[in-house]
Amino acid sequence: MAESAHSTVRSLDPRGRWSELPQAERDAAYDNNAAVKNSAALIAERNEASSRLRGTLNSNLDLPYGERANNKIDLYPAAKLDAPCLVFLHGGYWQRNSRELFAMLVEGVAAHGWSVAIPGYSLAPEVSLTDIVGEIPRALDWLAVHGPSCGVAGPTVLAGWSAGAHLVAMALDHSHVHAGLAISGVYDLAPIRDTGLNNALKLTDAEIATLSPLRLPVTPKRLDIAYGSSELPALVNDSIDFHDKRAAAGAPGKLIPVEGADHFTILEALRRPNGILVEAARRLLD
Repeated sequence: MAESAHSTVRSLDPRGRWSELPQAERDAAYDNNAAVKNSAALIAERNEASSRLRGTLNSNLDLPYGERANNKIDLYPAAKLDAPCLVFLHGGYWQRNSRELFAMLVEGVAAHGWSVAIPGYSLAPEVSLTDIVGEIPRALDWLAVHGPSCGVAGPTVLAGWSAGAHLVAMALDHSHVHAGLAISGVYDLAPIRDTGLNNALKLTDAEIATLSPLRLPVTPKRLDIAYGSSELPALVNDSIDFHDKRAAAGAPGKLIPVEGADHFTILEALRRPNGILVEAARRLLD
């Protein structure tokens, strides 16, 4: 998989005729699992690898940063206290998955001497998206204060995939974040409300207005935005639109199309030490 300027061509987006679509087609526009035919096998391999690595890597696990059950963070410190730290936010449309399932990503940047932190966060429908967005700054606050005593004190790059990319965009302005890497994200929530995903999220008008990065003022901090060329059009076009909005405002950051990657295989580019998203994360400290 390689970065390619040719992949910035927009995909034909069903949202262009959104009001005409039956419910099944609206749901399909955001259904990554159905769009990737071998998604179940890819997810199973990811989970197995994470389970194996989480128990063998140098780590401080299950550290509470808040009061809710999922308000815990896993730290994988590097040999040097002041090494850069990748803080990774998992995906799952804000209603699935957990931090434990993404430990397989540690090896990518760790091979270059980085630390990794993986916070968990609460999930819908137990809490609202407003609550979820509010938990990420609290995790970052905790890391800034307590990270050094756990071996993590270097500059922070905030990265996230899928729903985690949306959370990266929302927390980019945090004082502890040096720069961000948003992978395969959703940046306008309005269409989500018209899909089955909203059964758990129950998005309000206010949340769509205040939690959609494409509807908010641009944070001027550097943010690289990545997506797979084989992803669903809604995610491809949201990524391009968000980068265009930021570029128009003069905000720094690259658009990184990962050629041939789908919504799940794109994580290989952050998992492999020579992956282009590992390189992108490292460049964010230049």
